[in-house]
Formats: sequence, structure tokens, C-alpha cells
Amino acid sequence: MPYPLDPVTVRRWCSLGRAALRAECARMDAINVFPVADGDTGTNLCLTFEAAAEAGEAAGSGRAGEPGATGEAGEPGEPGEAGTGEGSGGPGDAGDEAAGVRVLRAMARAALLEARGNSGTILAEYLRGMAEGLAEAVAAGPGDRLAPVLRRAAQAAYAAVARPVEGTVLTVATAAADAAEAGRDPLAAARAALDATTGRLSALSRAGVVDAGALGLVALLSALDAALAGEAGPTAPGGRAAPEPAACAAVPRPAAPPPGPEPCFEVMYLLEGADAAAVDVLRDALDALGDSLVIGGGDGRSVDGGDGAALWSVHVHVHDAGAAVEAGLAAGRPRRIRIAYLPVRPAADCAPDGTGGPGETGAAQTAGQGTRAVVAVVPGDGLAGLCREAGAHVVPAHEAGRAGALLEAADASGAAEVVLLPNGTEFQAAAARAAEAARSRGVRAAVIPTRAAVQGLAALAVHAPERRFDEDVVAMTSAAGATRYGEVTVAARESWTTAGVCQAGDVLGLVDGDIAVIGRGVGDVAAEVLDRMLAGGGELVTLVLGEGAPAGLAGALRSHVRARHLAVDTVVYEGQRQDALLLLGVE
Repeated sequence: MPYPLDPVTVRRWCSLGRAALRAECARMDAINVFPVADGDTGTNLCLTFEAAAEAGEAAGSGRAGEPGATGEAGEPGEPGEAGTGEGSGGPGDAGDEAAGVRVLRAMARAALLEARGNSGTILAEYLRGMAEGLAEAVAAGPGDRLAPVLRRAAQAAYAAVARPVEGTVLTVATAAADAAEAGRDPLAAARAALDATTGRLSALSRAGVVDAGALGLVALLSALDAALAGEAGPTAPGGRAAPEPAACAAVPRPAAPPPGPEPCFEVMYLLEGADAAAVDVLRDALDALGDSLVIGGGDGRSVDGGDGAALWSVHVHVHDAGAAVEAGLAAGRPRRIRIAYLPVRPAADCAPDGTGGPGETGAAQTAGQGTRAVVAVVPGDGLAGLCREAGAHVVPAHEAGRAGALLEAADASGAAEVVLLPNGTEFQAAAARAAEAARSRGVRAAVIPTRAAVQGLAALAVHAPERRFDEDVVAMTSAAGATRYGEVTVAARESWTTAGVCQAGDVLGLVDGDIAVIGRGVGDVAAEVLDRMLAGGGELVTLVLGEGAPAGLAGALRSHVRARHLAVDTVVYEGQRQDALLLLGVE
């Protein structure tokens, strides 16, 4: 296939690949029995590639301001026109292919941010490898493009998986790369490797199916083959026309492998601020907790797209979801935490040690029914009273930094199970140490990585001590993760901020910890912060008023929300003595 991977070709692949995955989505879900028979491999691959394709199409067409648009022609070592996705020469020109690198990178980043499940995380790494392979091939000068692209893609996918298993998508990726390097047809080799997966894994042999993730990769390679050949019509893996999603008939599901002691939770999050060494430590920690571990990424951009610390995507199946999140806290800053039950066996059978179940008796059962405590760090007297009413044990923020304060509160509760809400990034390490110390004393403990008091309130709102421990932790973590947080305060001195230079006395509006607005009026700044937080949607606004908040602020903000954001409710609490004039949350 001596065709260039320029932006036009990559955009064509986005369209063809989307259609090819849709055509096989129902089948992939139906035959998904490895590594977990949860029936979502096709859905996860489709959703992940949809995000990648949208970013690739936007980047390739240079639509500024759209998701995935790059505008990065000025990156070192990458010729090409800014934002156009095209170079100055004809097809095959180095500028075209360098622009193709940028499109593939945009796709890889979008896939990293939106990766779904084990298969989606691997796909994100495969795309990142494709971008790296094309960049290396372009830098090396004229020559084959497909072989180095497929080889780096396969290598990246392998490197992301903690315990690679043959007979999966990894095997198919390697077969395609081997064939391309040997001058053979990589698509034919991938199809042959796909057919062979049934006999390489016992779970697939028992079910009589091929690997679902491998089928997805063959669909994408089939689409890539068509894109390189200049075809316009979407194709499915067998070379047939791909139907629209509505035409995909349901496929009978094969028998799942016999049940075993599989992990009960799928944990995924993005990790900011971790270097490669910290990620290596995290990989070892998560590998000891569960299986299906995939960690990818490592580029130098934050979740919001700005330059910053490396960003990683983490996926693992575990019994103890809280411990998996805590391991991320030790390595960096977990963002967009997602925890889901794995429907391998009833969720009620799950316990961190794998011994839970309907027949569980004794101390563990009693602990799940009435001896669970929540320890929350709070910044003000008003919130302290509110949290106590919700059943939490309170540690004032000015005491939480003291060594042992959180552990003392956990001990004082007398509970056999403890959930800690640090409610601030500065207290998360202390919470993790307290949880570890509590576990050494035989207490089940979990840290929910709340970064603000309003996230703690959201977690407390769904806390239900009658639930099993892990179910409660999952519900509280999900509620906290779905809450954006903001703050309005006054600058104490002149300083540089992410929104520009502020002077002493300026009103600062923060969104998710970053200064986003600088102004003079508390009400105006608060309204702008709310608008920014609600731009992505929301159902409930929480306002926590500090002691110095102007009179009438809550009423004005209620009216603002009612007028500008339909169907959004507002609740107001008195925080009293707290550092900020106003704390804001959007759920």
C-alpha cells in the first residue's frame, strides 16, 4: 500500500472506521467473553473511536475551536501549514504527511480522554502508536509508511497492557505489523490471526467465538485499507458493505465461561501530574490489586488541553475500587473517575477480599449494616454542622494538616468501616496515610478523592450505610466525580494567575481549582463562574456562603440561574467562618 497517510486519507479512515465498527458493534458485544464477559467491547470501541474520529475530522479540516482542532503547525520538527491539515505540496508531500501526524495525534488524545473500558484504552494507545510511527517515518524521509505505523501501534498497545495475553487484539496487531514489514498484505494477516484467536484462549474456545477486541481491530484495518485505496464506501471486515447502525441485527450471545473469583469493579480515571517513575509504581500497585490493567498516555497536556504535566489513562478490574483510586492519589491527581460493576456475578457477592456473598456472616456483615463512619474535612462552622447532620465525623480544615488528625477521628468513631472525604487536594495525602494506618488496625477504609467541600456534600448526599461497603464507596465516588466546583475569593496581593495579573483586593473566580475570572464585583464574578461551570450542563447548583459574602448574593445568584439556565435547581447553605466568600458546586 504505497499511499500516503495525509489528512485527507486519515479523515477518510475516520468515516470508514466509524461505519465499520458500527456494523460489527452488536456482534462484538455478543461474543465478548474475554477478559470479562460483560458484553460491552463493541460499544466501548465504537464510542472511543467516535470521539477519535470527531477530533480527527475537525483537526484534518482545520475547524478552529472545535474538539480536536489542533492549530499546532508550529510544533518542533513538524512542517505544514497552521490549522489547515495540509502541506504545500501534492499528495505524498512531507508537509501533508506531517499534517497527517497532527491529525492522528488529535485522534489519539481524544481517544485517551474518552476511552471506554479495556478495549477503548488499548485503542487509544494503538492510535498514539500510529501517530508516533508516522512521525518517525516522515522524519526518516521517503519510504514505506504503513509498516512503521502498524509496528509502533502494536508496540504501544502491548506496552500499555500490564499482562499481555496472546489470542487477543494484541496478537492481531502484531500479525498485521509483521506482514507489512515482510511485504505481505497486513489485512489478510490480521484476518487470519483473528480466525486463530478461538483456539488460543480457553474462554474463546468454550464459547466458540473469536476475540471481540480483535474483531474490532480487523474492522478498523479493513477501513484503513479502503481509505488508503481511496474508496469512499464504508466496508466491514469481510469486505462487504457496512449497514447503518439501525440495520445491525442482534447476535445470539454464546455461553459465558464458568463463573470464578473475578474482580467486581471496573475502575477508570485520568491521571495528571505523574511522571513515568510514579506510573511504574502505580502499575505495580494496581497489578497486585486486580487484573485487566491498562495504562496509556503520558503526553504533556492537562485534561483541559493546556500544556502541563503528563496525562495518563488508567483502567483496571479490582475487588477494592477505593484502593485503586487511592493508588492513583499516591501517583498524581485522578480526574474523571468512573467506577462500574462488572456483571460477571451479582454485585452483592463482591468484597475487597473476594470472600463476600449472600452467606457472609459475623463481624463483616455487622460492619456493613451499622458500624460505618464517614470522616470529612470541612472549612467552616456552617458546613461542619451540615456534615454532622448528615452523619459525618468532622475534622476542621485548620486541623486536618496535623499528622494523625484524620486517623484520630476515624479511631474516635469506633467504626469497623471508614470512608474519608479530604475535601481538598492538600489533604488527600494525609487521608491516604490515615486510611492505610486504619487498615493496619483491621478497619476497612477508603478515600474518596474529593477536591472541594461541595464534592464532599455531594458524596454525603448519596451515602447509605445500609448498603455494602463497596457499593457505598462507588455511589459516593460517582456523585463527587460528577460535581464541578468553584470558588469566589479576594486576592491578598498582586500576583500572576492563569487568568492574568491580579491586584490586591481583586475578586477572583476559580473553576476546578484554577483562577478563571478576575473582577471587582463579587456578584458579577460569581455569576460568570456559574455560567462557565454550567456551560457543559448541570441539574443542581450548590452555593455555600462565607461569613464575608455580601447581603443578597444568594438571591441574586438564584435569579441568575433561573433566568439563564432552565431546569437547574439552586440550594444555599451558610458556611459561616470559611476562607472563601463563596463556594460553588454544579452536579
